[in-house]
Amino acid sequence: MKNFPAQYKELNTWMEKLGASIPGPMGGFAQLHEKTIEKGALDSRTKELIALGIAITVRCDGCITYHVHDAMVAGASDEEIAETISVAILMGGGPSVVYGIEAMQAVEQYKESGL
Repeated sequence: MKNFPAQYKELNTWMEKLGASIPGPMGGFAQLHEKTIEKGALDSRTKELIALGIAITVRCDGCITYHVHDAMVAGASDEEIAETISVAILMGGGPSVVYGIEAMQAVEQYKESGL
């Protein structure tokens, strides 16, 4: 089983290194993320749940790591995350079941780590 809290820390470390190597593109990406997730017609929690559903459907391990974490920080409940996984399964079929399980494992691990 993956260790999602450890993967989150490792990805942050490597994103900082990548940002040092290519500051323009990574700075632009960071600004895109920040502006997209800030509250507008949808709150940040809802936007993180949408991002999580997409991450599951496109089978992006690192994206699942980030968006489960960020959805939880934004106040998403276990039930909201589970329903997000169900929509991802609807749109992505069987492979989304496997990646949905990973999202549930990430929730449990983040809770155990004190998030």
